[in-house]
Amino acid sequence: MEHGSELSKTVATFILQKILLDDHGLAYICYTFERFKSVTSVLQTMVDSLVREPSARLLKHVVRCYLRLTDNPRAKEALNRTLMPAQLKDGTILQMVKPEDSSTKRWIQMLQRNLSNAPKSSQPQPQQF
Repeated sequence: MEHGSELSKTVATFILQKILLDDHGLAYICYTFERFKSVTSVLQTMVDSLVREPSARLLKHVVRCYLRLTDNPRAKEALNRTLMPAQLKDGTILQMVKPEDSSTKRWIQMLQRNLSNAPKSSQPQPQQF
């Protein structure tokens, strides 16, 4: 996912999104911190590439992946602590969204709302979910 054309990144992210949208897929990815961290690391790389080379299609799938991860309470907490890209957390990524793309805007707002509702914990992050 980290290398290749915009199309190959978009297709790979779409496949990851489909895995996450399945309850078993979300559970599998969030079963251990190592799996979850691997996925979020790749997604972070996608966000970084979007800042350099904007792509509405890729952004839509990346946002949907992060949004789905917030459906898992432990993943949501980890994202809220340190693993959510600043561009998504503070909304600066919204500048890349086309005015007519209301669904992506709505998903980013839902993501921010989900993260603002996450419980704040002072305990160290577990090595395993």
